[in-house]
Amino acid sequence: MSFSWPWALLALLTVPLLLTARWWLNRRRRRAAVTVSSITLIRAALPGRTSWRRRIPVHLFLAGLVALAVGLARPQASVAVPSNDTSILLAIDVSLSMCSTDIAPNRMAVASDAARDFIEAQNGDTRIGLVAFSGIAALLVPPTTDKDALLDAVDTLKTARGTAIGQAILTAVDAIAETNPNVAATGVDLDDAAPDALGDYQPDTIVVLTDGSNTTGVDPVTAAEQAAARRLRVYTIGFGTTEPAQMMCTADQLSVDSTFRQGLRDIPPGGGGGRFRNREIDEDALTRVADVSGGRYFRAEDADELTDVLVDLPREFGLRKQNVEISVWLVLIGALLAFTGAGLALWWNRIPGSPTSARTTDAAFRRPGGSGPAGPAGATDRRHPSARGRRD
Repeated sequence: MSFSWPWALLALLTVPLLLTARWWLNRRRRRAAVTVSSITLIRAALPGRTSWRRRIPVHLFLAGLVALAVGLARPQASVAVPSNDTSILLAIDVSLSMCSTDIAPNRMAVASDAARDFIEAQNGDTRIGLVAFSGIAALLVPPTTDKDALLDAVDTLKTARGTAIGQAILTAVDAIAETNPNVAATGVDLDDAAPDALGDYQPDTIVVLTDGSNTTGVDPVTAAEQAAARRLRVYTIGFGTTEPAQMMCTADQLSVDSTFRQGLRDIPPGGGGGRFRNREIDEDALTRVADVSGGRYFRAEDADELTDVLVDLPREFGLRKQNVEISVWLVLIGALLAFTGAGLALWWNRIPGSPTSARTTDAAFRRPGGSGPAGPAGATDRRHPSARGRRD
């Protein structure tokens, strides 16, 4: 929490000043106290008050003053609000293993459908960029709000050899640096400050979707450290199963020079056959990439899980911290507490005015035996007969 007018916090001194004044007045009152013969009669005449009835109004009133004093300083709280300037770089693995049919019809088709759903689900202010990577990484679409261009690029994804996860992360970093002046490109040397000391994360985020492990290029964790140094979060998604499955891609999903090799047999583009054991996802590396950069790792083993992960991802990073002034709420709370305390003090210290209370107070001051200025009805006259005769 921060304050726009921190000097206004001096108003908090009114609380100890009031407490000091109350202590001084109580001390003077004790010095000026009148000695009475019987305190029992005074206590009987005064309305009964418990200790908590004396303390609660004071505490409420002082709490209200504290809230009002803090409100005068115009406090600001850091809250998470929807970000309107977010860029999301979606890096999709297009290695040959994406032709596996363990998820029907194959991983490539399911990943493309999930990417389309992700793009269409974003609001018009969110910029999305598309990176495809196999043995190399390429920026297909820079961050843009043009959904048609993104959808057309998804339709052109083709598989190739190799998996360069680290290079895909660096390519996404450079794409963000082109649109965000606060993010340095990967070839720029940064200060040696620790990532935790660099402030809040950038609104831009990188999402990596892969079904395997890094086989070439930069180590993914090293690339994640570069992203973390620029306050960019990397979210990773491991897609696929470890069940043996047939390799099958359509001609549109294969690049011109793609060739599968199964044992001693070549499977040309557009063909398929045989079964092979899918390479396991390097979940340890993907988890470390996410942890180093402040992101999160997800696992998806079917089409529904992948779609849910991608569509729900903006809830993870689609917020940014913003200072919001909360002085109005503190003033309202302070006024409510102060008025409540004052009201309870007046109510609990009111003078009884009902006939019953008056009779009770009057009876407390009567002399023993029922005699007094207003004796009870039917009281016996105990005067000497001669005195009664003279008066009558």
